[in-house]
Amino acid sequence: MNVDFLKENGIDVEKSLELFGDIETYNDTIGEFILGASSKLPKLEEYKNAKDMNNYAIYAHSIKSDAKYFGFTKLAELAENQEMKSKAGDIYYIYNTYDEMINEVNRLIHVIKQYLGKEDPANGETPSTTTQTISANREAYTVPTILVVDDSNIVRNFVGRIFSDLYTVGAAKDGKEALEIIESNKDNSNIKAILLDLNMPQVDGFAVLDYMQENNLLQQMPVSIISGDSTKETIDRAFTYPIVDMIKKPFNDTDIKRVVERTIFFKEMQ
Repeated sequence: MNVDFLKENGIDVEKSLELFGDIETYNDTIGEFILGASSKLPKLEEYKNAKDMNNYAIYAHSIKSDAKYFGFTKLAELAENQEMKSKAGDIYYIYNTYDEMINEVNRLIHVIKQYLGKEDPANGETPSTTTQTISANREAYTVPTILVVDDSNIVRNFVGRIFSDLYTVGAAKDGKEALEIIESNKDNSNIKAILLDLNMPQVDGFAVLDYMQENNLLQQMPVSIISGDSTKETIDRAFTYPIVDMIKKPFNDTDIKRVVERTIFFKEMQ
């Protein structure tokens, strides 16, 4: 694998390695961008055609976050513009610039495949080293578990890699799955910490917090927020709940370890 090839194609590898830590982890993870894009682009198209700007913004935000992890600077900028304009209800802008973002996603997919030297680097599934550490089972956990709730497979798998030697890492791709897992585990103490994204389709993070607060679960399952939305309004609203901490995406392994340690310590002090 030739890193210079990525740089020649406008990818800020150095910036990305500040998050991933080393090129081996970057190489093991980059193929997951293709998996994420394959699931998000159809939904983005669906919501664009339906003029559903609220859900469109959620998926644009997710693409932006994934792009930042891998140093896809141009795509991150395009997706952020799409996110902001959709939140403002500027459908004219969305329709006139949508193809530019999609073309950049497809260009990067082609670059990734060339870099990995494979026709289909993902082969329809995540790398085996990650799959072994991630579980989205709705049955009650029987071992100490960190639950990661995020619509980005990249974030879920990144956290799974970091903690695979210490904990089982459970995963939910949206708030609906999170609520099912939380409900299944409310009678045990095996969820040691929840890392919760706020901006998700179907059921968002605030709805999860509402449910947990109404059912007195936030001490039993302490929550820290992982979010790409760092606006004052969002931060202020998040801290109206008794969460432990809040960290902005993209984060590196040191940042997320610190947050998880604080979150677990909060539970142990109860």
